[in-house]
Amino acid sequence: MLYHVKMDVKIPRDIPADTVEAIKIAEKKRATALQEAGKWPHLWRVVGQYSNISILDVASNDELHELLSSLPLFPYMTIQVTPLAKHPSSIV
Repeated sequence: MLYHVKMDVKIPRDIPADTVEAIKIAEKKRATALQEAGKWPHLWRVVGQYSNISILDVASNDELHELLSSLPLFPYMTIQVTPLAKHPSSIV
């Protein structure tokens, strides 16, 4: 199942800079692993925002929730999920 996911990140200012840096390093490692596994085939930055638009390919809503909640930045995210279905006019 494909999902369009928008992730907006807002890290509180009172978190120490070295902690934030460690979280970002862990986030990149987890995102890379999910991309290499084929679960996160598309990841785009939203220009001018600390935000991304992604296409995730998972088997179920439960798997999507597990994947998203496994992200180190998850506690600092507002996430919007849109399930996707094949368009009848699509040739792909």
